[in-house]
Amino acid sequence: MSKQLSPAGIMAVKEALCSVYWYKSELRGFLQLCLSKPGLLNNFNWENYKRQIASDVVDYLVANPEAHLGDLTKICYELCKLTDFSHLKRLDDGTQKVERARNAVNQLKQLVEPHQELKKEQDDIKQRQELAAKKLRENAAVRQKLETIKTRYMALVGSDNAQSRGFELERVMYELFELFDLDPKASFKNLGEQIDGAFSLEGTEYLFEAKWQKEMVNKADLAVFSDKVRTKLENTLGIFLSINGFSADGVAAHQAGGASILLVDGGDLMAVFEERIDFTSLLLRKKRYAAQTGQIYLSYYQMVSSGGG
Repeated sequence: MSKQLSPAGIMAVKEALCSVYWYKSELRGFLQLCLSKPGLLNNFNWENYKRQIASDVVDYLVANPEAHLGDLTKICYELCKLTDFSHLKRLDDGTQKVERARNAVNQLKQLVEPHQELKKEQDDIKQRQELAAKKLRENAAVRQKLETIKTRYMALVGSDNAQSRGFELERVMYELFELFDLDPKASFKNLGEQIDGAFSLEGTEYLFEAKWQKEMVNKADLAVFSDKVRTKLENTLGIFLSINGFSADGVAAHQAGGASILLVDGGDLMAVFEERIDFTSLLLRKKRYAAQTGQIYLSYYQMVSSGGG
């Protein structure tokens, strides 16, 4: 679940608690099972009305997300799992109470499940990244090859020959794609188009373009590459590597209306070479962030400084 429920989501949690648990003792029993520190329930006035108690508890958890995000997530998760409301049938107007509880839970599901899916996706990516880092640490041959590729790349930094440096950068990136099992294809021409390379990742085909020039890549450069990508099949995305970054207007112009490219800069590349993140995880985090926000440029620095992606 994200760090903050919407106001509607907060109201839905309260309503579900009140509707599902008719007696205060049942409500308290449920909350004790969900909370990491059940003793905090002693801080609330259980002589109060049930609705007020539920509201006070939820408000307290929401107001302290750093300490109680897990508790709130657990409450939402357990409520959304409920399908049996037979405990309400024995009460007066039991049929209506069952229907009310079921509707309250369904309403909560609609508001919370997207958050839970996002949380699962975030956990999956984090786990994948941790496994990739572990794999990298445990494979001396892979680390050695990465160091060799890095050495070749660093040798280009002082080069004044832009054309030869560009060709060599393509070869460096081909070897990097190959190292991370991305099934790379070398530079090719397609109906007059020059493509610097291509590779595959989790069922998506990526076209690759690289530029190493003094000035930032601008709107026109991105437009040319974006057009190349959009003429391909639907499961095709583009990766544009600009060692010296991208102009702000260029980025802004290409992250609206169904962007089909992701941007990588020299800082991202160095993070991979220095083993701060593996290349696959870098791309997947950029892709997920773009899918969620529409923003195609999330640098590694932004990832670690603000928790983006």
